[in-house]
Amino acid sequence: MSNQKKRNFQIEAFKHRVVVDPKYAEKTWKILEHAIHEIYNHNASGLSFEELYRNAYNMVLHKFGEKLYSGLVSTMTLHLKEISKSIEAAQGGSFLEELNRKWNDHNKALQMIRDILMYMDRTYIPSTHKTPVHELGLNLWRDNIVRSNKIQTRLLNTLLELVHRERTGEVINRGLMRNIIKMLMDLGPSVYQEDFEKPFLEVSAEFYKVESQKFIECCDCGEYLKKAERRLNEEMERVTHYLDAKSEAKITNVVEKEMIANHMPRLVHMDNSGLVNMLLDDKYEDLGRMYNLFRRVPSGLLTIREVMTSHLRETGKQLVTDPERLKDPVEFVQRLLDEKDKYDNIISSAFNNDKTFQNALNSSFEYFINLNPRSPEFISLFVDDKLRKGLKGVSEEDVETILDKVMMLFRYLQEKDVFEKYYKQHLAKRLLSGKTVSDDAERSLIVKLKTECGYQFTSKLEGMFTDMKTSQDTMHGFYASHPELGDSRTLVVQVLTTGSWPTQPSVTCNLPAEMSALCEKFRSYYLGTHTGRRLSWQTNMGSADIKATFGKGQKHELNVSTYQMCVLMLFNNADRLSYREIEQATEIPASDLKRCLQSLACVRGKNVLRKEPMSKDIGEDDAFFVNDKFTSKFYKVKIGTVVAQKESEPEKQETRQRVEEDRKPQIEAAIVRIMKSRRVLDHNNIIAEVTKQLQSRFLANPTEIKKRIESLIERDFLERDNVDRKLYRYLA
Repeated sequence: MSNQKKRNFQIEAFKHRVVVDPKYAEKTWKILEHAIHEIYNHNASGLSFEELYRNAYNMVLHKFGEKLYSGLVSTMTLHLKEISKSIEAAQGGSFLEELNRKWNDHNKALQMIRDILMYMDRTYIPSTHKTPVHELGLNLWRDNIVRSNKIQTRLLNTLLELVHRERTGEVINRGLMRNIIKMLMDLGPSVYQEDFEKPFLEVSAEFYKVESQKFIECCDCGEYLKKAERRLNEEMERVTHYLDAKSEAKITNVVEKEMIANHMPRLVHMDNSGLVNMLLDDKYEDLGRMYNLFRRVPSGLLTIREVMTSHLRETGKQLVTDPERLKDPVEFVQRLLDEKDKYDNIISSAFNNDKTFQNALNSSFEYFINLNPRSPEFISLFVDDKLRKGLKGVSEEDVETILDKVMMLFRYLQEKDVFEKYYKQHLAKRLLSGKTVSDDAERSLIVKLKTECGYQFTSKLEGMFTDMKTSQDTMHGFYASHPELGDSRTLVVQVLTTGSWPTQPSVTCNLPAEMSALCEKFRSYYLGTHTGRRLSWQTNMGSADIKATFGKGQKHELNVSTYQMCVLMLFNNADRLSYREIEQATEIPASDLKRCLQSLACVRGKNVLRKEPMSKDIGEDDAFFVNDKFTSKFYKVKIGTVVAQKESEPEKQETRQRVEEDRKPQIEAAIVRIMKSRRVLDHNNIIAEVTKQLQSRFLANPTEIKKRIESLIERDFLERDNVDRKLYRYLA
């Protein structure tokens, strides 16, 4: 096939001239005009559409397209003017019905006319750039009906009136509304927008402006938001039923602006029902509604966030600075956790887990938790309380939950190293007294701290656990090498590595002779098996179990501290001892001795000693003797030491001083690291870099950083620039 020659075909005109009847066009148009009248008069059933099509075809073919087109325009216009009068004559509710009926008739007529004039539509109209038949019919309807003087305003007012009636609770014919609105849309976007949508939005804005003013005067915030939400939903429903889908964004914007945006400050600050009251009363539903409505308007969520943050910071500040609430550290931290749980629930339930709200919550907690310099100590005391007794009988999952919450508060602390100091002291007491509820819980918390702050933060804490394990092995070896001591382990020693445990001043205390001999045996054994080590006894950290017999032969086993043991053993050789005699015999420091005697003589139910005169406080002229009338329903009686749960002022100062000393080498190390990599850096940038590097442990003081820089310059690690004195150079 491809090899065959292509042939060109050409259609030529008839050779002989075709003569057309001079009255042909007029006659043919009369036939077509009559058909159009019949179509509009609903008498189309008797027409031959094939013949009509052929007539229209011939007219176009014989170059009478213009006559056909202009005739169509004038005939349709004539009919539409008649239709217009019919619609204008309709009264009341029948106005829209008549308009809808005539519109449907016009559409059907237009379809038939277009079928008859299809050839003109396809050939004549494109070549002369005229409006196609269907579009022409719509335009003529628009100009003669919809935009006629007597119909245009009436139509708009009728539609707006129906919408208003529906807004005020009346039921309207939505199907009819849908048809009329669709007619406007079919006539072109500009018709719908200009003739209906624009006035509709203006009227709606005025309606909601008046209504919102009325609501806000008589409703509380929760009720107002319900009404606003209902109105918004109604408008969206209205769009789905009979408006253009593109109108949804526009009408919802109107409602949002008039009912929400214009009243935001008044709503959030409304007396007795605004945002703060919702937060205080845990009104999750109202809060969720406020969040969903406010997120729709510019700066809406920002307004909620600012009010919430301001309220949270204010309540948090009161919480951490109220002297009454600071009396019980455990209760103090529990309140913080309860507050955090409360706001976490609000953010997840009402605020869609919004990250910006979570960040605002975190920054607020960080702000007020650091207003109280004792927060690190209190959080450590809370952990201490939980790990001593608070987690007994609690499942592993719940233990993890509590520890995670503690870690969350820990993250907010700027002075994490202060927490570490206190935590180390409290952990030491727990381990040495054997009071920890669960080793697993202890280790779990250390793993969490390690994850958060790195190995350096927890290495000493892990060393404390190692010492406890090693001490057990040491005691096995000691008793194995001294079989004469028998199976009853009179002495248990924990050997603590100096660097790992909180530094304690070595306090002298005269132990009873029996104990001194045993301690000396252990010292000989330990130093014999380990070379190059020194042992110093920390008697203030020990405990003892002693058997006691009271007045009527009543026997008890008393669990006491080492200091209490030393005091009680003196009464084996004396019935009555003065405070000064006890102090001289034991050489226990005065503050410790007073607390020790207080717990032995002044605590009801545990008073194995009596004192004269009877009082709660210990005086230097007091005398003590055994309480022969002591009774207890338990054979084993634990006598605790009266201690201040929180540190005293001097202890606090001492801890703070130790923290400050520990910070110095860390600041210097950070400065050297930075300068080693940068070589040259100005003062302000060094301060910023050091603060950033150390913020995971503490907030470095710029004054202290400056002092450390001076110290490094003196030791030839850094030097100042000769020209710019604020510029530092690293000396290799």
